[in-house]
Amino acid sequence: MIDENTEELRRRLEDLRTEHRDLDDIILRLSADVAINQLQIGRLKKRKLSLKDQIARLENALVPDIIA
Repeated sequence: MIDENTEELRRRLEDLRTEHRDLDDIILRLSADVAINQLQIGRLKKRKLSLKDQIARLENALVPDIIA
């Protein structure tokens, strides 16, 4: 049960990292286009930040708490 949950979290984490990288590429390409809508770029950046937060939460869930 724990192993299945851990594997699911790892798969989700990898999916989020992939989407985060993809958004990075999209934002970079769109930023190079002068005629692009800045509102669209802002939305993509906001989504990217949201993904980063989700990635951090999943990484924290995968790392066991160490009692000092």
